[in-house]
Amino acid sequence: MSTQRFRILSIDGGGIKGIFPAAFLAAIEPKLPNQIFKYFDLIAGTSTGGIIALGLGMGLKANELLDFYLQKGSTIFPSFGKSVFGKIRGLFKTKYASHELRNALTVAFGERKLGESTTRLVIPTLNANSGRIYVYKTRHHQKLEVDEDVKVVDVALATAAAPTYLPPHISPQGIPFLDGGLWANNPTGLAVVEAVGILNQDRRNLEVLSLGCTEEPQDFSIVRGGGLQWARAAIKAAMSGQSFGSMGTAYLLAGHEHVHRVSPIVAPGRFSMDDTTKLDQLRAFGFEQAREELPRLRELFFGEPATSFKHLR
Repeated sequence: MSTQRFRILSIDGGGIKGIFPAAFLAAIEPKLPNQIFKYFDLIAGTSTGGIIALGLGMGLKANELLDFYLQKGSTIFPSFGKSVFGKIRGLFKTKYASHELRNALTVAFGERKLGESTTRLVIPTLNANSGRIYVYKTRHHQKLEVDEDVKVVDVALATAAAPTYLPPHISPQGIPFLDGGLWANNPTGLAVVEAVGILNQDRRNLEVLSLGCTEEPQDFSIVRGGGLQWARAAIKAAMSGQSFGSMGTAYLLAGHEHVHRVSPIVAPGRFSMDDTTKLDQLRAFGFEQAREELPRLRELFFGEPATSFKHLR
C-alpha cells in the first residue's frame, strides 16, 4: 500500500465495553511486524476509547490494554454499583467514585505527558464550567501549544468522566471536565475533520478504521411515552444520533469506500457500560471479529508503517 494514504484509527466510548476494541486490536497486533500504533497517522478516542488511544500513543501493546480492562474492570466498576445500595446511591451521587480508575491509570501511565505520544492523538471531553467542547490534542499543528504538558492520567480521567457513573474530573487548573461521549462518543467524524481541516490532508487520501464497542438495534418510537420513558431513552437516543452524524461526516468527506466501521450488533441489554460479568464474552467478540476482518484490513492499513510522528516545536 502506498505511504501516501493517511490512516486514521477511531475508537468509540462505551465503558467496560472497551474490551471489545481492545481485544480486536490485541488479536491483530501479533500478526503484524510492528505494534498497532505504528500503522496510523492519527488516533482518536472518546472515553474508554480515549484510554485505549492514549495507551497506544504511549507505546503500549494492544494486549497490555486488554489486560488493563480484564484486570481492573471489576475494581473500577465494583458490583455494588448494580445492587440496591448502588441504585440508592445513584439518586444522590455518581454510581462509582473515580479513585480506582485514577489508581489504575496512574499504574499504567505514571507521570507521562501527552507530549510524549508517539502518534497524533485527538481526545474529546467537555468543559462543564463553560459548557463548551474541549479536545485534547498532541502538538501536530503550530497552534496546539498547551496540551502537550498535560499528564496522560488527567486527559484519560477527563474524557472518561461519564455522568451518573463517575464524577467530573477536576483538572489541576480547576476546570471540571465531563465525558467526551456527551457530544462525540463516536469520534470518527471529528478525526476526519481534524485530518482535513487542521492537517490539510487531501480527503481522497484518507483511510479510516472506526471501532465501536458493539451496538444494539434502536427503537425510539415512544410516541405516547411519558417523561420517565423518555428519560430512560434520551441518552441512548442522543448517542445513537451522534454516531450516525459522525459516520455521515466521515463518509461524506472521505468516501464510503474509505471508511471501515467495525462494531457488531448484539441483542438489546446484552452488555452495559459497567457490567463486568461478561468480560470474557466481550473479549471473544473482539477476537472473532478480528479473525473475520483482518484479511480485508491488512492491505488497507497494515501494509507498511506510517511516517514517524514528530511533535512540532
